[in-house]
Amino acid sequence: MPIGSDEWPARSLLGVLPPPARRQLLALGTEVRFKLGAVLLREGDNDQHAYLLVSGFAKVTASVENGETSLLAVRAAGDIVGEMAAMTGAPRSATVAACGPLTARVWQSGELRRLLECHPLISMALTGTVADRLRWANRRRLDFRGYPAKVRLARLLVELAESYGSSRADGVVIGCRMTQQELATMVGAAETTIHKVLRDLRGEGLLETGYRSTTVRDLPELERLAELRVTRAPAPRPAAAEPTASDHEWRQGRASPIS
Repeated sequence: MPIGSDEWPARSLLGVLPPPARRQLLALGTEVRFKLGAVLLREGDNDQHAYLLVSGFAKVTASVENGETSLLAVRAAGDIVGEMAAMTGAPRSATVAACGPLTARVWQSGELRRLLECHPLISMALTGTVADRLRWANRRRLDFRGYPAKVRLARLLVELAESYGSSRADGVVIGCRMTQQELATMVGAAETTIHKVLRDLRGEGLLETGYRSTTVRDLPELERLAELRVTRAPAPRPAAAEPTASDHEWRQGRASPIS
């Protein structure tokens, strides 16, 4: 996705901000590029910079007590990663790695803090993003108890498709390829179970898996299988209306937040 595009994922940080705030964020820091598999942030490190993803996808993983790695989330263009360490100074709680070619803006801790202090609207949007991620994690925990593995995987795929998918003639493409082991850890199921569920979904014409991507062929039917027609999570926070303050006032930090 090119810099300056207004078509950011609705649930991303850039997706909920008005154009002046997006321009402010996209001008902050320095552009960096990563290849497939490159590590942006490493669990346990004490560095304090953050990244705004401009294009591509990244996986967020963390180690569990038995030494295995668990996939926690997927992040895409418009998302911020590493913000917790940048704001608190605590060690990294997870590793973030590129799923493919990825472009980002790297922000040093001081830059991010000054931006949040000067622009309440951006600060509020970032707080909302962190809250959304907490709600998402809580839903995953509830899913583990309340639904069988096939429904849990369907719910995960629907959320990824709606948050980060690209509509094509043959379905909705999720541009980050996830392994069966990663999907298993994300939905709390055995890898052999996920293997069977994916085979079933492909056989039912709901899903197609390929190199570095997954295509949801029939999103409405996958929603039905995921039991989301009634239990769908609340709609994403709407994009804030563009402030009436001038761009000059915005840059000077005098634009007040929108109520």
